[in-house]
Amino acid sequence: MKRLVLIFLLFTATISAQDSIKVNLKNPNATIYTHLYFLQSDSYQPEKAAQTILPNSTKKPENAAIKLKQILDGKGLFVDFKQVPTNSDFKDSLTLGNAHKYVLFPNEMPLISVEKVGDNWYYSQETIANLDEIYNDVFPWYVLKIEQLMPSLGHKKVFDVEVWKFIGLLIMLLVAFLLHLIFKRLTYAVLHKIHNYIIHNDSLAIAKVLKKLAHPISLLIALSFMSKVFPSFQFGLEINKWVFVGINITKTVFWIYVFLKLVTVTMHIYSEFTERTQSKLDDQLVPILNNFLTGIVIFIGILKMLTVLGIDATTVIAGASIGGLAVALASQDTVKNLIGTFMIFLDKPFHIGDWIEAGGVEGSVEEVGFRSSRIRAADTSIFQIPNSKLSEIVINNKGLRLYRRYNTNVGIRYDTPPELIEAFVKGVREIIIEHPETRSEPDSYNVEFTGFGDSALLILINVYFKSLAWGVEQSSKHKLHIAIVKLAKGLGVEFAFPSSTVMIEQFPDKQSLDMKYNTDQAAIDAVIKNTIDEFHKKA
Repeated sequence: MKRLVLIFLLFTATISAQDSIKVNLKNPNATIYTHLYFLQSDSYQPEKAAQTILPNSTKKPENAAIKLKQILDGKGLFVDFKQVPTNSDFKDSLTLGNAHKYVLFPNEMPLISVEKVGDNWYYSQETIANLDEIYNDVFPWYVLKIEQLMPSLGHKKVFDVEVWKFIGLLIMLLVAFLLHLIFKRLTYAVLHKIHNYIIHNDSLAIAKVLKKLAHPISLLIALSFMSKVFPSFQFGLEINKWVFVGINITKTVFWIYVFLKLVTVTMHIYSEFTERTQSKLDDQLVPILNNFLTGIVIFIGILKMLTVLGIDATTVIAGASIGGLAVALASQDTVKNLIGTFMIFLDKPFHIGDWIEAGGVEGSVEEVGFRSSRIRAADTSIFQIPNSKLSEIVINNKGLRLYRRYNTNVGIRYDTPPELIEAFVKGVREIIIEHPETRSEPDSYNVEFTGFGDSALLILINVYFKSLAWGVEQSSKHKLHIAIVKLAKGLGVEFAFPSSTVMIEQFPDKQSLDMKYNTDQAAIDAVIKNTIDEFHKKA
């Protein structure tokens, strides 16, 4: 007897608890809760759930309410009521005119929403109008047809699951595998044709990447098929939720992989293009662009992964923006250097391998990085110059010279006769003309008696070497200097240096200390000819 009373009291309490929960349509949270609560197995009252559908709807309210729940369960969409607004005057800022509207799953199901009509909230007219289309999209007819055609044996349960669902899963996996095999070959063929159309040649490296790219694309197609079919098996909300989380995570990983490989292919194509250009700076840009694009793909992929896991990406972006602003303010020099890097690549004041002078630093450009550029000096030491400073200072790019200019002054003694000065100047000119590595055009060199120094007569030598290589320039200088020294020795011309002259009274039978110069024109011509002949002998 006591047991019967206890059962009666428990039953009465359950009924009272169910009756205590009434239909509430005062806000989006209450309306959605009312709809889902009265369609649960332990509180199943579809007539109450149907009150969340507008009374003037052309569809049967009970059927519409049931279909809506089946759609949400089929896609594994679990409503987090902590995120659903409880404000009766809630407005969606993303809709036109800030309407009284709330979309349950903006990313997955943008057409399912509730809206305010009068003082109450109902499922929107848009939702009801598209209900059949959404339902047919979630539950394809062919899967439902399999269920209907399945004999009674197929409806028997194993581990509390009907047999036909296991058979359907097996068929789904088999079809997905066949789609993967077919589209893998088809995708590779399409990608290969696009590649040949763009660059008009076959590249073994790109072909390998395309094969790797075709694999995840075909798997994405197979996964899309599985996500399309799986809801029709109606395994329930919990199972569907985790299955779709797994599918979406896998799809996100594959998409990240696909875009990373697309970056690789793009960089391969760009590197082949840069190889055909004369600028080595373009080659330096390839790894920088590769790292930049890879970073963007990974960042977007992480945001997508957070969305799949149920984390609001906008909050992450807002936090990242604030954090990025703080970091930017704390590292202004780094930002300046990054901007300087882009300015260098845009303006191209120099190329890799160019010999430059910049801010007191002289050397060959070896590398342009994100933050700084590396300059190797003549003594093989390395200068790291921040790109922000490099983009602002005056750069003398000697690598863009047409020729290497050499300018110097040669000082000869004050007591050198004018005839020998003329002969020396003439001889140096002929040396320049006959020199194999100097420009010999009339306006391309100068050898002139230009002035009177403190201790010497100054002979200007201005010449241009044809080679831009530093080593060749030094070798050319060597040949020029040796020829000039030989010419001076042959003519008897002495080079001057800072000195003091002491006048000594000449005594009988004492020889003068003054130089004796040979100004015989025939001897002068012979010396010049012998000096010039040496170039022809070496040639």
